[in-house]
Amino acid sequence: MTMVWVDLKPGAAGCQPILDFLSEILPDTRAFDGCQSLKVYREGDGEALVFIEYWDSAAHYQRYLDWRTESGVLNKLVELLAEPPVIRIAEDTGV
Repeated sequence: MTMVWVDLKPGAAGCQPILDFLSEILPDTRAFDGCQSLKVYREGDGEALVFIEYWDSAAHYQRYLDWRTESGVLNKLVELLAEPPVIRIAEDTGV
């Protein structure tokens, strides 16, 4: 299993436009092949949003990320941010 952690720093408009956009696109993410779960958390008073995602494998996540990039959705999300998202990918050690 692969865990993906995504940090988003909201732009000047804050978290709400991002959350509105995510409510439109995340059903497709959760239905994407290999996505086991995805939760979105607000950090503090909205200084950041954090995604915690679980995927069958890093390859599944990469196919998803490629799709979101090619479809232009990732660029739309980045426009709402103060800086590019930080994506970290970790594999389950089984321990």
